[in-house]
Amino acid sequence: MVTRRAFLAAILGGALAAVATFIGLPRLAGRPSSKGPPVTAGEVRPGGLVYLPLPRLVGEVTLEQALASRRSIREYTGEPLELWELSQVLWAAYGVNEVVHGFKTTPSAGATYPLEVYAVIAPRGVYTGEGYLEPGSYKYDPHSHTLRQVRRGDLTGELYRAALEQDWVRDAPVNLVFSAVYERTTKRYGERGVRYVHMEVGHAGQNVYLQAAALGLATVAIGAFHDDKVREIIGAPPEEHPLYIMPLARPITPYHLDQAKLQAYIQSSRLAHNK
Repeated sequence: MVTRRAFLAAILGGALAAVATFIGLPRLAGRPSSKGPPVTAGEVRPGGLVYLPLPRLVGEVTLEQALASRRSIREYTGEPLELWELSQVLWAAYGVNEVVHGFKTTPSAGATYPLEVYAVIAPRGVYTGEGYLEPGSYKYDPHSHTLRQVRRGDLTGELYRAALEQDWVRDAPVNLVFSAVYERTTKRYGERGVRYVHMEVGHAGQNVYLQAAALGLATVAIGAFHDDKVREIIGAPPEEHPLYIMPLARPITPYHLDQAKLQAYIQSSRLAHNK
């Protein structure tokens, strides 16, 4: 549980950071401050450890534009993602956005953070700038912003079959899998904690949707699959329960909401209410 003292310390830390910015103190080294991909490249270490590019904190798309472009999209080009794009989506999904206590981008009941995030990467699915990440299942560590390979090999076909042969799972270069350790939350809140976990994975999924939209990528939330089989495919331990599969890919047809069409829709609805 976050104490009142810890909460006040977090507020004070944010206030001091704002003051530092106002009086012109230098920014933290390595923090992206301009639009475009991060200046730091990823690094693949021995043993399947991937140091992801640092998340960027300034983008080219507003929140309103991302919301207007947020749709479930199931038809993909088959092109690979770039490592920095995968890095950015992982950070948006469940990365750290408060560095005093390590709080994350997703609200969590009592900061219990029951979720785990995996990336199932297809052959030639993620381009690093020098080659492609080895296919397999990788687990995301939000605090070090790294991926560690859990299982090697092309697992996409297995995941496709475990997900009731939904084509978009097979066709995506990356599939994110969210699992939950319910006990992290239920040991504090009892059975009601199950509800909190499901709320949290919904928050994380929306983060993926919005960041994907901001990057011009596509995704769709999938809940229909064989839980035990998915757990086995990603290499998760028994206490983790898969909740979402979210393909991540380049869309054949991106979605964009037109301002004039939205206005016409709202005006039509208002006229219908007035009849």
